[in-house]
Amino acid sequence: MPVSEWKGDGEAMCPQRLLLEHVTSRWGVLVLIQLLDRPYRFSELRRAIGRVSEKMLTQTLQTLERDGLVHRDAKPVIPPRVDYSLTELGREAAEQVRALAQWTEQRMPDVLSARLAHEEARGIKSRAS
Repeated sequence: MPVSEWKGDGEAMCPQRLLLEHVTSRWGVLVLIQLLDRPYRFSELRRAIGRVSEKMLTQTLQTLERDGLVHRDAKPVIPPRVDYSLTELGREAAEQVRALAQWTEQRMPDVLSARLAHEEARGIKSRAS
């Protein structure tokens, strides 16, 4: 289904839109980009990302694992050791997300200028009416 045909009311999203939501979610983006470097254990991934609750990171990893983007490797040792890494599909998605993140970093000054210009124009229009 082409992107132009994506329709959803929140209850009945098409699969592509739902996957896009998972990949571009607040924590999904950060997990994917972080895992590009190397596999991580849960606690070190949480520290590397920062400010994410254990619950949210767990949910994000489970979602990305279900979508086939993240591989969970639980080793039968004591104490338990679980490593998370990207699948080939996940690496592909992560590279796309990282490119978007790099673009936002590079273009942020232009976005800030546009925001300022927009606010100034709204301020002028408000005073004129």
